[in-house]
Amino acid sequence: FWSGFRGSWFLRELLSFKVNFRHPHNAYNPFPCSIQVIEDDKAKTTEPFTTGVRGQAPPLVTTNFQVQDQGNASPRFIRCTAYNMPCTADMAKQSQVPLAAVIKPLATLPPDEPPPLVVDHGESGPIRCNRCKAYMCPYMQFIEGGRRFQCGFCSCVTEVPPHYFQHLDHTGKRVDCYDRAELSLGSYEFLATVDYCKNNKLPQPPAFIFLIDVSYNAVKSGMVNIVCQELKTLLDCLPRENPEAESAVRVGFVTYNKVLHFYNVKSSLAQPQMMVVSDVSDMFVPLLDGFLVNVNESRQVIESLLDQIPEMFADTRETETVFGPVIQAGLEALKAADCAGKLFVFHTSLPIAEAPGKLKNREDKKLIGTDKEKSLFQPQVGFYSSLAKECVAQGCCVDLFLFPNQYVDVATLGVVPVSTGGSVYKYTYFQVSKSNSERFLNDLRRDVQKLVGFDAVMRVRTSTGIRATDFFGSFYMSNTTDVELAGLDCDKAITVEFKHDDKLSEETGALMQCAVLYTSCSGQRRLRIHNMAVNCCSQLADLYRNCETDTIINYFSKYAFRGILSNPTKAVRETLVNQCAQILACYRKNCASPSSAGQLILPECMKLLPVYLNCVLKSDVLLPGADVSLDDRAYLRQLISCMDVAETHVFFYPRLLPVMKLESGSLPVAVRDSEERLSKGGVYLLETGLHLFLWVGASVQQELLLNIFGTPSFSQIDSNMTSLPVLDNPISQALRELIYSFRAQRSRYMKLMVVKQEDRAELIFRHFLVEDKSASGGASYVDFLCHMHKEIRQLLS
Repeated sequence: FWSGFRGSWFLRELLSFKVNFRHPHNAYNPFPCSIQVIEDDKAKTTEPFTTGVRGQAPPLVTTNFQVQDQGNASPRFIRCTAYNMPCTADMAKQSQVPLAAVIKPLATLPPDEPPPLVVDHGESGPIRCNRCKAYMCPYMQFIEGGRRFQCGFCSCVTEVPPHYFQHLDHTGKRVDCYDRAELSLGSYEFLATVDYCKNNKLPQPPAFIFLIDVSYNAVKSGMVNIVCQELKTLLDCLPRENPEAESAVRVGFVTYNKVLHFYNVKSSLAQPQMMVVSDVSDMFVPLLDGFLVNVNESRQVIESLLDQIPEMFADTRETETVFGPVIQAGLEALKAADCAGKLFVFHTSLPIAEAPGKLKNREDKKLIGTDKEKSLFQPQVGFYSSLAKECVAQGCCVDLFLFPNQYVDVATLGVVPVSTGGSVYKYTYFQVSKSNSERFLNDLRRDVQKLVGFDAVMRVRTSTGIRATDFFGSFYMSNTTDVELAGLDCDKAITVEFKHDDKLSEETGALMQCAVLYTSCSGQRRLRIHNMAVNCCSQLADLYRNCETDTIINYFSKYAFRGILSNPTKAVRETLVNQCAQILACYRKNCASPSSAGQLILPECMKLLPVYLNCVLKSDVLLPGADVSLDDRAYLRQLISCMDVAETHVFFYPRLLPVMKLESGSLPVAVRDSEERLSKGGVYLLETGLHLFLWVGASVQQELLLNIFGTPSFSQIDSNMTSLPVLDNPISQALRELIYSFRAQRSRYMKLMVVKQEDRAELIFRHFLVEDKSASGGASYVDFLCHMHKEIRQLLS
């Protein structure tokens, strides 16, 4: 694929770039620099970002900024690939710029930004357009003195209900416009009426069911014991909307190996009671009363059970497990209780026991790189897809915690979590005595505590001229418009692609409205609404001036990672390169001033597209190294499918910070992800969103070693440490604060790995220096830029 470009030093020398940069720490550099772009954006963002201006691109995800909602959804909820959409389909096709939005409906907001206001219209429910059913929002225009409104999406005119009537002022706005969230804000919530509930019946509060593998591997690793001990603490941390109130979430417990054990933890019992279901081919719940209970009422019995489970299975020799019947058990329990909920499944091995959903080991490295490789990413059996459909219908979300010592077929086991809006967590070679438990416990605590909506349906409506045509993320779709999520938490993002079905107007722009109907943790049915207005343009230059590269990369990565299910990875990579080249060739041909063919000309807001796209191409999913297991690739593919823009940015282009001169409360300027930026006398922190590395050069000064590690010698640094010693000096304190703040920004706990220069662990660290040529065959940034330049010239010739 890269033949002929790795040694192209002469081509690099000949290329003269239109966009020149100086790196803040280094000498003249002729290549677009991500760090410079990031720092420039931070420098120019001095005021809060107000959302009232249509088509205004927000600051980058790497910039810390405050948002003021003035009619469009915050970029924390919605980010677009283009804030100036082309007016016609032909123009969109010519540019090849993907038209998409990354939507994170329940995103957590910082403390200084208020959560979406809740609007209650009583028994009549939210006001909607009669034709397209769009919800009342700032884009509705009131006419005839306020008695009717014209829909901004479909132009239909609808009567205003008498109870909602209000007079208009001299500008045509309702006089109560700024008193009503739905008339002045981009994001808000409606309390839903019984008409929005299943079978016109108000929902029950959700339930959490914990299903624990008690096979030999699970017990021996210490997983069973640590889960049971941690759950005793976490029962006080179940999600609640009001911090002062008691959580309405009920809980239940199941253990399993080849058979399933259900537990009666009714408050009136002196001891928990076990009921065994050995016929796993026809799963049922052997008890109704006493399985799902209120924590406070049954606390004593629950704690007794959690103390007893490790003892009961301490001497087990059972190595085989089931998996399908485990999810069926949780699903049946929720059905019997007539409620939605979440299953927390703690599982260790490939389910080879005779049961529905039984799997075989199909890990075959000979298929990697062949046309048959795609089969390894597809589910092994159809059973789990059918089971996922049943789970979604019930509002049964599944979170899977895997503790494998060998191949477990993540591609298949992950089908139900991914299809239900759940999550997969993976802890390979887990041992309680090792540092892995720290990562697992932090992930579990956050997963149990975070706010989540259940039984959710999301629909994206658009104004005439465009429509949502494709969706990427963790969900299920039974039709072409409704995104169904058994569970939707604050970390999940859905990427939506739009296509033209008519011409758009520069005067009116384009509108989108994301509406999510869900059941809250307290059992309340709600509608969360996010609105976004973007500009439309008839000139390609305007399109290229208002794009966001980070969001484009989010779309490209999800498009590619789904593509490997049906295409060879080589073909997927070539498709990405071709589309990127077409985007840049179109810009050069139509928007740039004439220049010599030797110049690589990049749009200002897309000058980082090549470096970031190269990172996607070099990811373990698309360009696997010999040491990347099939399970790891499947895991990353599933994980990235629901990431937001900030998470994909740091995953594909990690941030590398020198920490030699840290000061408390200040963030050092990052350096480029290249080995040549590392100094032997330096210490660097590298963050990927999933990992944290602290790289220590071999010539670091003794004083710095003492301040960070409490040791005067490089050789005495313990490479196995996963947390830094608490030392009484400013650098130690500032570095620990920095690590804490990085972890707080991410949805998964990042374990710290100390990497000493020239140690074996440095191979792992170098894997994330994404501007360099990779050991698995990925091109360096410079080589890829040369390759991209050649592709563009071929398209223009």
